[in-house]
Amino acid sequence: MNILFVVPYVPDRIRPRPYNLIRALRSRGHTLTLVTLWTSGWEREAVEALRQEGFEVHAVRLSPGRSMWNSLRALPTRTPLQAVYCWHPQVPKILADLLSGRGGRPPFDVIHVEHLRGALYGLWLKGWMAERGLKVPVLWDSVDCISLLFKHAARDSRSAFGRWIGHIEIGRTEAFEGRMLRSFDGVIATSKGDAEALSALDGNGNGATPITVLTNGVDLDYFVPSDSSGRVPLSLVMSGKMSYHANVTMAVEFVQDAYPRVQARFPGAQLWMVGKDPAREVLSLHRPPAIRVVGTVPDLRPYLQSATAAVAPLRYGAGVQNKVLEAMACATPVVVTPAGAQGLSIQPDRDALVASPGEEFANAVLRLLDDRGLRARIGSAGRRHVEEYHDWSRIASQLEGVYDELIRTRH
Repeated sequence: MNILFVVPYVPDRIRPRPYNLIRALRSRGHTLTLVTLWTSGWEREAVEALRQEGFEVHAVRLSPGRSMWNSLRALPTRTPLQAVYCWHPQVPKILADLLSGRGGRPPFDVIHVEHLRGALYGLWLKGWMAERGLKVPVLWDSVDCISLLFKHAARDSRSAFGRWIGHIEIGRTEAFEGRMLRSFDGVIATSKGDAEALSALDGNGNGATPITVLTNGVDLDYFVPSDSSGRVPLSLVMSGKMSYHANVTMAVEFVQDAYPRVQARFPGAQLWMVGKDPAREVLSLHRPPAIRVVGTVPDLRPYLQSATAAVAPLRYGAGVQNKVLEAMACATPVVVTPAGAQGLSIQPDRDALVASPGEEFANAVLRLLDDRGLRARIGSAGRRHVEEYHDWSRIASQLEGVYDELIRTRH
């Protein structure tokens, strides 16, 4: 297949879903053309890395000023800020040029548009092609139900910005996502819970497109177990983008509500918070050696592979948590909340320990720190689980089936 892949941020290891999907699809013999936007120097380097791998990449710089202007213009309207945040007028020009077939370019078989931030490009493509009688099917990968995430943020976020943006965005995002269900030829989401939440937004049943669940995977050749003797005793790792309001809440609540219980039992315990752009609330937690806010790192693996256990005490979230999959792939035993485990088919007490935030979560962490045999069993089972259910090649095969059905139905 000849696939046009539109994603509003540069695919890389920090955004593993598009990064691994395009690589897995290409390894299966498909041709991919990528249209994306970059905002920073490291993202521009990621674009060049994709080109060096052999991908055709058309990338546009999205400045902070343009995103801010987009958001300010949308604020008094009913359009979600998330939907306009990554809009750049140069992208439609690139898309039109690619679809026009200039220079003998073969026609695309399917167009894949990712996330709510990319949805407006999908709508533009649908209108542009309709005017010209083109019938290339457009698939929208919603990834998560963003309005559901904003509901949780408005109620539970420990970030003032997270609560504010949640209240601002809930209503407009619900309406917009409901409209998106009726706008595209196909829709996918990462978990059953997100698919059900999205489907509920089509309250009138006005011919919404059925939603296919396409889970997240993990790069099993990149995230691998290491020698267990190299693990630092009594060390815990918490990973994720640390400016994201759900992760900010996770970090603050764990340090305030659960970690003191761990330290009372094990005064030598260490907590490493590893992830991009830690927010002010997270930076304020830095108290070495007991708590280290490591921040952005070039390679997450050494932290996952050397920690005694990984913790993901999410109070709320959406989709499938990559932080959990990556730790499991490294055979690092994981303690996760029900919110962090949603979308995963893990069996509690076999593949991971699942516990509610607070005292119950602290007790689960203490169980792991107390029991080397339990750590070994949970870590090994976690690795087997991701090998069976979260291999990107299998997920790409499922996506191929979605594409095939869209193409067959469209023509």
